[in-house]
Amino acid sequence: MKEFNVNGAVLQCYPLTAAQRIHNYTIRFSAHQVLNIGTGFYVQIELNHDKLREAIKLAYQQFDSMRIRFLKDEDDTVYQYIVPNDDRQVPFIDFSDWNEEDAHKEMERWTAVPFERFHSPMNYIAIIRLPGGYNGIYLKVDHMTMDSSSLIMFDEYVLKTYCALCYGTEMPKPMMSYIKALEKDLEYEAGSPAQKRDEEFWMNEITKSEPIYTDFNGMGRLITQRRENNNPDQRCAMVVSKNPEAAIAVYRLEKEPSDRLMQFCLDYQIPMATLLLMGLRTILSKFNNDEKDVSVKSCVARRGTLLEKKSGGTRIHFFPIRTVIEPTQTFLEGLHIIQAEQNKLFRHANFDPIDYTIRRARHWKNPPGASYESLSLTYQPMTLQRQENEMPDIKYKTMWYTNGVAGQPLYLTVMHRAEDNGLNFNFEYRKDAVTESEMEYLYYYICRALFRGIEDPNRTIGEIFDWV
Repeated sequence: MKEFNVNGAVLQCYPLTAAQRIHNYTIRFSAHQVLNIGTGFYVQIELNHDKLREAIKLAYQQFDSMRIRFLKDEDDTVYQYIVPNDDRQVPFIDFSDWNEEDAHKEMERWTAVPFERFHSPMNYIAIIRLPGGYNGIYLKVDHMTMDSSSLIMFDEYVLKTYCALCYGTEMPKPMMSYIKALEKDLEYEAGSPAQKRDEEFWMNEITKSEPIYTDFNGMGRLITQRRENNNPDQRCAMVVSKNPEAAIAVYRLEKEPSDRLMQFCLDYQIPMATLLLMGLRTILSKFNNDEKDVSVKSCVARRGTLLEKKSGGTRIHFFPIRTVIEPTQTFLEGLHIIQAEQNKLFRHANFDPIDYTIRRARHWKNPPGASYESLSLTYQPMTLQRQENEMPDIKYKTMWYTNGVAGQPLYLTVMHRAEDNGLNFNFEYRKDAVTESEMEYLYYYICRALFRGIEDPNRTIGEIFDWV
């Protein structure tokens, strides 16, 4: 922690956490808008704008991380501090006379505008009126200050506060201190015994054996780069690009098949993230000449304690889930292999992912920008679920808006829909790496693998290969 004079006031400022340094590292090589997250939450009723603004203001006070500001010192090191209040006005934007698709495109345009990085608010919120009687809020945040879990908690806090103000329901419980969670992260990073144990684990993982790149479009990328580099044994592939232009494709799995997946997880005590990884790695294996050694970059939310869950901010770390599964092994055996690897990852997930990535590349002598993982997977179990004592039974919907760029070829986020708890598969893809039709093809085969597997989890992986 350091003290800085900011506009005449001496403030306590804190270093970035490892989760924040991931994003700060990203914008060294990509447009700053890559960190923008744009969301919309809309209900099909008229809203009292004064009460909604009051609810938003109260939520700002509860979420310290919505009041984060950044600064740089003379050595270009980035620090963060919290301002005590945020008195910005919340504008009202009326799109009711627009075509709804055009309204959402306009909000995508907003999402592509980067924030001023230093001594400036890192979020923007507006009250929105859409065609068809839908009303709600658009929210844009910088990923260095909030992640998807924080955003969902913020929207939920606004919703519950609004209902308390309008309908007399209970106010939501207070949030917890972002600074306390930040200080715990910094204590861990200051050479703690836990950090040393995690370092030992990850260094052992790195040196076991070299992984191999498996692409969501098959062997073509790796084969081409082997030929270009005159290296037939090359096992990593270059995944960065000078053209980060990106888009989002969303595929909606209906409620009934979504329920079947969730019921399978209940019956076999398998986490949904494990099942999704199994479907994904099965198809990566199939697409890459039945390769048994498959790695996927997995998101770890790191919200195990009450403080971590209720303090907002950004806490996501990414690490590879590497599994070697034989075609003679069953779908259920594969799930247990993945779950065992996930459990190890979760126990050591506080380690700095950037440090891990640099050390792995150095050990295997990989060039900057090369990877063994072609995509990342996030499963977001949280969703806004209406409680019976909160609001009338009304229709509502959520939106995630693309910021127009991406730092990696493909990022799959699987989330539950607010209206029916079914699953949405959100593919953020870089346009130079994949087309939307290829996304649809990948989604189709992931679903085929999943449902072939849960129909009979004692089927072998080889049999599922033949069936999909």
